[in-house]
Amino acid sequence: MQRLTISLDDNIAQAIDDFMLARGYSNRSEAIRDLVRDSLIRSQEAPQTKHCVAAVSYVYDYDGRDLALRLDRAQHEHHDLTISSMRTRLDHRHCMEITLLKGEMAAVRKLAETVIAERGVRFGQINLVPIRVDVEHHSHGEHGHSHTHSTPVL
Repeated sequence: MQRLTISLDDNIAQAIDDFMLARGYSNRSEAIRDLVRDSLIRSQEAPQTKHCVAAVSYVYDYDGRDLALRLDRAQHEHHDLTISSMRTRLDHRHCMEITLLKGEMAAVRKLAETVIAERGVRFGQINLVPIRVDVEHHSHGEHGHSHTHSTPVL
């Protein structure tokens, strides 16, 4: 780990302290590390071969023009990217859904943005985490198997 010394104006330092208090950080280093990591991830124009996992959350009108069916269909059409989905009802009309995706960053981002852009989706957010995918081979006696490990990048 490297130690960096930076100078910040008082307003930014206060904003970091407010962020720390609101999120429960115990020191500035951890808060700044997370803020920088998040900013770097969001600003990256990653190559299409790079992989990621993502949590896509959105609120939508359940009764709106077959929207729930269209959102569900999008997940089925991209079953190779969709890991899981959970929905909860907020009131008689609105639902919040969280969908976990995994795959090539460009494909995951495109699917997430398409879902959020659907007419009737009121709020949407993408939390994207770049990963490195490694395939490992194991042998336990006569039987061997392979599986992947997904390691966060940054």
